[in-house]
Amino acid sequence: MCLGVPGKIVEMYEKGGLQMCKVDFGGVFREACLAYVPEAKVGDYTLIHVGFALNLIDEAEAQETLALLQEIVDFEDELGFDSVEVPSS
Repeated sequence: MCLGVPGKIVEMYEKGGLQMCKVDFGGVFREACLAYVPEAKVGDYTLIHVGFALNLIDEAEAQETLALLQEIVDFEDELGFDSVEVPSS
């Protein structure tokens, strides 16, 4: 399963010949490559997967996805999951 996480582009720059950006994931900032979304601009929301912006999304969709991810975290906390255990075979 792959997970794309929405974030807001807060800075754009070139690095090694690639258009890059700094993305804000609710106070956590990470670098991402914009090669797949050259039309992106500062203030846009994008879906990030393994360091690549895959597509642009609107703010409402980003906020809805972030709220759902927070619900998952809250539910895991409520159940007392500290980490995922993989059963041995």
